[in-house]
Amino acid sequence: MGLLSLGTPLAWDDAKKAGDELLWGDEVEYMVVTFDNGKKHAKLSLRQTEILEKLQTITNDMASDRGETDSVPTFHPEYGRFMLESTPGSPYTGSIPDLLSVEGDMRYRRRLARKYLKPHEIPMTMTSFPRLGTPGVFTEPYYDPADAVSSHSLFVPEEITNPHARFPTLTANIRRRRGSKVAINLPLYIDDRTPRPFVDPTIPWQRNIYPEDPEAKQGAALIDHVYMDAMGFGMGCSCLQLTFQACNVAEARRLYDLLVPVAPIMLALTAASPLWRGYIADVDCRWDVVAASVDDRTEEERGLKPLKESRFQIPKSRYGSVSLYISDEWLNRPEYSDIEAPFDPAIFERLKDHGIDPILAKHMAHLFIRDPLVIFSEMIDQDDTTSNDHFENIQSTNWQTLRFKPPPVNSPIGWRVEFRSMEVQPTDFENAAFAVFVVLLSRAILNYNMNLYIPISKVDENMARAQRRDAIHTQKFYFRKDVFAPGQPSPISTPASSGTSSPIDPTATNGIPLHKERKMRNCFPPPLKPETWHPQNPIEDEYDEYTLDEIINGKNDHFPGLLKLIYAYLDTLDMCEHEQVRITQYLDLVRRRANGSLITPATWIRNFVRSHPAYKFDSVVNQEINYDLMVAVDEIERGIREAPEFLPPHLCRNADLNGI
Repeated sequence: MGLLSLGTPLAWDDAKKAGDELLWGDEVEYMVVTFDNGKKHAKLSLRQTEILEKLQTITNDMASDRGETDSVPTFHPEYGRFMLESTPGSPYTGSIPDLLSVEGDMRYRRRLARKYLKPHEIPMTMTSFPRLGTPGVFTEPYYDPADAVSSHSLFVPEEITNPHARFPTLTANIRRRRGSKVAINLPLYIDDRTPRPFVDPTIPWQRNIYPEDPEAKQGAALIDHVYMDAMGFGMGCSCLQLTFQACNVAEARRLYDLLVPVAPIMLALTAASPLWRGYIADVDCRWDVVAASVDDRTEEERGLKPLKESRFQIPKSRYGSVSLYISDEWLNRPEYSDIEAPFDPAIFERLKDHGIDPILAKHMAHLFIRDPLVIFSEMIDQDDTTSNDHFENIQSTNWQTLRFKPPPVNSPIGWRVEFRSMEVQPTDFENAAFAVFVVLLSRAILNYNMNLYIPISKVDENMARAQRRDAIHTQKFYFRKDVFAPGQPSPISTPASSGTSSPIDPTATNGIPLHKERKMRNCFPPPLKPETWHPQNPIEDEYDEYTLDEIINGKNDHFPGLLKLIYAYLDTLDMCEHEQVRITQYLDLVRRRANGSLITPATWIRNFVRSHPAYKFDSVVNQEINYDLMVAVDEIERGIREAPEFLPPHLCRNADLNGI
């Protein structure tokens, strides 16, 4: 565990010099969809290996021609053989031009991928493919699910999985460790003509190929639910992730903690996945699907049997929401980490013996209650002072809403925080808008020493509420009432409103204009603990329930809203009018999603299906509906189809985005 040795911490001034530059990036995942226009059939293309080889050659040639690689995007494999992941060629900095280059960079990556696909193939940013796992043909080429030797699935073939040894081994070992196939059940959206009770006629109830085949009829498949049984249903989903490099370990821990309560809020705002295995589900998000798809816990670990062979009862799947706050600063009261989070006591003590504080040691020891799922024989014996592969083997298979990422060994890369809850959006404008929102919020949080702590149990409840159908209109979410640390003045100088311009006076109290920075930065001083401060009130008095509109846009003079705080932070930056307009366009999308004047992708998709001429109001998404939906989404992304209730035309396409 050598990589966790924190070493000699730098003094504040030295740390500031070393990490003052903000570096951050995004990851966008695509599904490659192939279109048969004659038969009105949209299928998943399983050409990932061939496509990535072509893109790798192209990007290498581009880098060679330019003499550098920084501006050349990269494409990576993902779990599904129909998936591509893209990242910028180099991290964005904190400069305003870099912030405003995100959409152009995303468009460039999509266009680059599209250029080297077949004419009938399109890279689409859909969170879930509506007909993955339906009877018949949903991939190109077609493969029979009877050959699903890793997952033993009733619905999806072996060939949907990336052929690299890691992925089928993960799939098989999750099933073997669990002692059964994974069981994913989403409540079905009950429409006017949906049979009741709904017993899914597409499940091959009598199949008898693998030992787990009877599980569906033995209770794994629930009545009135959409049943799925393989890792591919979850890890075949696409998402939008952001990673921030912090100034130092303390700032990374602080940022991690303060983004934890934001994760379910962003999940609800980006809801984009109401269709599963050919049905309309009564949920809007992917999160519980992915969590169940990699749930390798044994019956003992799930609490179904007394502990005998297993070491712990484990409340959550290894894909789940965060269970512990990790900052050791004074704002993090122990009462906030209020749920059961088992940890390995031997690892906990070893870490403490080597100078790791108990809070961080517990986080790391909590990760290590999980077994490694994939072990390569060649990598068993490693020098942990020169390689962190052993740590990453566990870290990379603990998929949580936030990931705290220590520096790689012998690397200039620093302490990072990965924000993982958001659903990928159909258009690059939306993905850029939410990336811009989150990075600005992260700076506002640090700049104003905000305090967003609420109990983890309430964050978990928010995660459940975020996935419910039309959560923006139907749900309230727990959020902190006073978002500023004790002794920290509010930057808001006027009552909260729903305006789209900055509410703060850009002059200091003595009338001298504030110094404005041209770059967003790292290295914000930590909040100072007032000498007379000590926690007096119970934590139950610190939070309340708010609508998403209130959390984002404010609640009169009771709560400022996150957007108001972002605008206050923007007033500390030196921007020209054009830059302000562009940023306002992105933030306006978030504002209107939250207040309901723009619907989420999930609501738009559900409405599209229910208004389609071929829909029979029986909850079924047939081949024709799926084809027309994919065509419509692609046309919206390319700006040739309007959907004003979802994405007004004047917002969805900015001209001349860095020449892209």
